[in-house]
Amino acid sequence: MLPAWCWETISVATSNIQALPRSCSPIPRTRWGRMKLLGAVLLAASLLGTAARGEQHPWPDEPSQTCFFQMLSSVDSEFCRGDLEIIYPELGDVGCTYIPKCHQYRQRISREWGSPRVRYPQAEKSKKYVLLLVDPDAPSRANPRNRFWRHWLVTDIPGADLRNGDIKGQVLTDYVRPTPPPRSGYHRYQLRLYEQPAHEAIALSPEERVSLGAWAMESFVEQFRLGFPVASTQFLTKYYED
Repeated sequence: MLPAWCWETISVATSNIQALPRSCSPIPRTRWGRMKLLGAVLLAASLLGTAARGEQHPWPDEPSQTCFFQMLSSVDSEFCRGDLEIIYPELGDVGCTYIPKCHQYRQRISREWGSPRVRYPQAEKSKKYVLLLVDPDAPSRANPRNRFWRHWLVTDIPGADLRNGDIKGQVLTDYVRPTPPPRSGYHRYQLRLYEQPAHEAIALSPEERVSLGAWAMESFVEQFRLGFPVASTQFLTKYYED
């Protein structure tokens, strides 16, 4: 039998049986000894499997799995600057990440959840801000003929509210959930925050209000002298069944 303290190296948290310390796992010299060691290992594996099957998961219709959040590539992560946070239920801040498929997160962000909390701790309380959420990859990143697709536009956001993640302002475009088309690959959903010039009344033209797609975002930014974003972030997701 192995000493009791040797079993502490079996990790239930990771569902992996780690290698026993060298002092705990000498290869027995006899066939009977090797059979006892093999039996002990199989018993441990069986116990761990039983424990894993006994876990309760919040999504009983899905197989047990670990959810991994992958950071964006170095090229896409360059867009993320200024500590701007975009916070969805259960996921937390999704800035500079891929939305994982596990636990139906891609489906829920596309069909269930409403507008996220947006927080910018560096916002100046005395200033107002403009927030844009756009998809530059409509209908796909390979063929973005409808760039930019406008998903959210809010102006006159008080800096004090923005510091707390409470978006209150003039809503020019209601929040539209990210809905990448099937088989269109990953889409970037880019959140841009601008400092609003003092006494600047910002509005969409009648033509802009009619359609969300193929929006001339750069012309809008230039028209209202918004300049460069004070902060920006993005997340990537794709059609939830792909």
